[in-house]
Amino acid sequence: MESFKNKALEATEFIGAKISARPDIGLLVGTGLGASVESLEEVMSVDYGDIPHFPVSTVVSHQGRLLFGNMKGKPVLAMQGRFHYYEGYSVKEVTLPVRVMQLLGVKTLIVSNASGGINPLFSAGDIMVITDHINLTGSNPLVGPNVEEWGPRFPDMMQVYDPKLIAIAENAGLENRIRVQKGVYVGLAGPSLETRAEIRFLKTIGADAVGLSTIPEVIAAVHGGMAILGLSVITNMNLPDNPRPCRIDEVIATAEATAPRLKALIEKVVEELPNAVH
Repeated sequence: MESFKNKALEATEFIGAKISARPDIGLLVGTGLGASVESLEEVMSVDYGDIPHFPVSTVVSHQGRLLFGNMKGKPVLAMQGRFHYYEGYSVKEVTLPVRVMQLLGVKTLIVSNASGGINPLFSAGDIMVITDHINLTGSNPLVGPNVEEWGPRFPDMMQVYDPKLIAIAENAGLENRIRVQKGVYVGLAGPSLETRAEIRFLKTIGADAVGLSTIPEVIAAVHGGMAILGLSVITNMNLPDNPRPCRIDEVIATAEATAPRLKALIEKVVEELPNAVH
């Protein structure tokens, strides 16, 4: 753990020397959604490979860049692409960017992902505001010795996703005429996708959408005391009684087509943040 802590500190020092202000807001975007953060002004960009101890994104459509700039006049640190457990990284490596954000002063984390819809009332292209999650990844980034200055040994998870941020996202959807759903996200380890029997099981336990990311980062963010907004772009529908193959190129295409609406939603949330959370 000491080694991981030191790696986080060194990465933080490297990034801190390159940015002009301490960011209060962090953005972490997923598959096909990189364009949702490209409205930043006065951007500083650095490739993940240039940051000490950072993993490198290996998944198609993850640009693998850290961006710093202003959004609606507020300093924002954005991760354009994430890391996944299924890429072979440890769950702690997956959450390194969140620890760096925490050490740089981020208090609000907005995280997005591409996910498969399980709720039959959803449609591909919908944006689902995450109200809660189910961790079926088989892992947890807090396993091992606790770093007391980062957070408590047993963080409470009864209200992971901030109700005020959820309300703002819903209102932003109404104002921008964006179809916004709400629901429970379930995270799996991947990279194989779900069988029909697994989808039936996930629906039975209360999941509305399923994906292969997000939960490790969110657990670390809760541990670090951040307010969290989760946004899932429904890129395909998983309907076990009407099955069709899930093609990654179609998933990416749907995510990219939805990115402008996700961008509008995120911008409105960022604009409203001071009165919402702090």
